[in-house]
Amino acid sequence: MESEEHIIGSRTWPHPEVVEDLAQLRQIAPLTHCITNIVVTNFTANVLLAVGASPAMVVTIEEVAEFVRIALALLINVGTITTIDAEIMLKAAATAQETNTPWVLDPVAVGALKFRTDIVAELIRYHPTVIRGNASEILELSGFKGGGKGVDATESSLSALPAALQLAERTGAVVALSGKVDYVTDGKEIITIPGGHEIMTRITGTGCSLGALIAAFLPVTKTPLRAAIAASVLFATAGERAFMEAYGTGSFSMLFLDQLSTIGIR
Repeated sequence: MESEEHIIGSRTWPHPEVVEDLAQLRQIAPLTHCITNIVVTNFTANVLLAVGASPAMVVTIEEVAEFVRIALALLINVGTITTIDAEIMLKAAATAQETNTPWVLDPVAVGALKFRTDIVAELIRYHPTVIRGNASEILELSGFKGGGKGVDATESSLSALPAALQLAERTGAVVALSGKVDYVTDGKEIITIPGGHEIMTRITGTGCSLGALIAAFLPVTKTPLRAAIAASVLFATAGERAFMEAYGTGSFSMLFLDQLSTIGIR
């Protein structure tokens, strides 16, 4: 059966479903448990606060399972994974499966190094609700050669779209494929999300914080597909608008947060 494709993006803002989902997020302020990498922790927290979610970065082995039970959603990002982190992540994922807590897996640089690749393979067994990655990461998880360069993709998102469809069908997860054009798929439906700006690739944490925002939307949207769409559309729209006013990467970061905090309000 052929997949059905739709295009949603910054040029279709305000999209009615995204507006509805953003309003729900701001009303509920979902507690979002982020186990993420040390490079992006502050930026990720600020992104979630900007849109109206409530971030928490609880990363001790003694507390992680207890906190997953409290949180409404979970992000696991393996960007700066250590041996201790791996144990924490696996415990969090197992708890999320046990409690039916929706969660996002961000398999940063999977395939580049054996340790993280093995841990990601274990994490997938706990059935992430959404897998978010760049083209190289999605190709790797689907069994194709990803060709990744650290956290950077060396393939286009369009070239990885068949792999994203296959990964969604195999795992049952929604796959959010990031790139010059973003794609979101549940294996049956494809949502194409143009927009944003290349400057976003030169800011630490944009991709990682997108995974966190998808997680924040999971408990407030009707489907995981809608959660990934809403987060991706907001990022594309805010990124495009912020670039129009920015002088460089420093002012862009500030303006990007401003756009996320005011989008749909002004």
